[in-house]
Amino acid sequence: MTGSDIPSSFRLAYVPGVTPTKWVRVWHERLPHTSLELVQATAAEAPGLLAGGGADAGLVRLPVDRDVLSAIPLYTETTVVVIPKDHVATAAEEVSLAELSDEIVLHPLDDLLDWETLPGRPAVERPATTADAIELVAAGVGVLLVPQSLARLHHRKDLTYRPVPGAPESRVALSWPEAEVTPDLVEEFIGIVRGRTVNSTRGRAATPPRPAKDKAKDKAKRGGAGGGSGARQKPAAGRKPQSGGRAGGQSGKRGKPRGR
Repeated sequence: MTGSDIPSSFRLAYVPGVTPTKWVRVWHERLPHTSLELVQATAAEAPGLLAGGGADAGLVRLPVDRDVLSAIPLYTETTVVVIPKDHVATAAEEVSLAELSDEIVLHPLDDLLDWETLPGRPAVERPATTADAIELVAAGVGVLLVPQSLARLHHRKDLTYRPVPGAPESRVALSWPEAEVTPDLVEEFIGIVRGRTVNSTRGRAATPPRPAKDKAKDKAKRGGAGGGSGARQKPAAGRKPQSGGRAGGQSGKRGKPRGR
């Protein structure tokens, strides 16, 4: 993309717990004249925001409707249990689901984990948000299972967390509106999150690598009689130049200077 072909801005949505900082920094280095606008949205709002054109692409949590949105999974988060710092479970490096059977496990309305059966005992009421549930954990009402990034986002000095093997996990993906041709700036951001270098192809019209045998044929043609490139070839290491007929007015042996 050059000149007027480059749109003036790019809108990137992101959900709580996802940190786009490193990718945004690379964007500013590579496309300094195309601003990147961050649009924060809840996990529930993000798919509708993208489908409605409120953002060009988004860092969202799966699943999304693949008939409406394209998506590239980026990573899967560890699920942790948020507990008070004086909780008995802090003595272990991780907590099993079975060990939560006697706990009141809070289940906020914006929960991101796909539970078949929630472990532990249910609370009297479901908190409206994860932030509300965190406050209840701090008050000693119960414990909370969330993706690790949300435990970090809602960090408090009086709370900690431990991994919970076997719990459902949340997957984060880069998503954008479904289209026959992916917009150029979306392709640029895909390349950034996938770690492509600035000179690498974005894959849309990549030229396949030539077979080694074809390269060898071309090399042979360039070095053949009457088809040379004009550059003199150096003798291989450890070999002396072969003496043959005269070339360039000199024989293979050193002759006497002329005219003396």
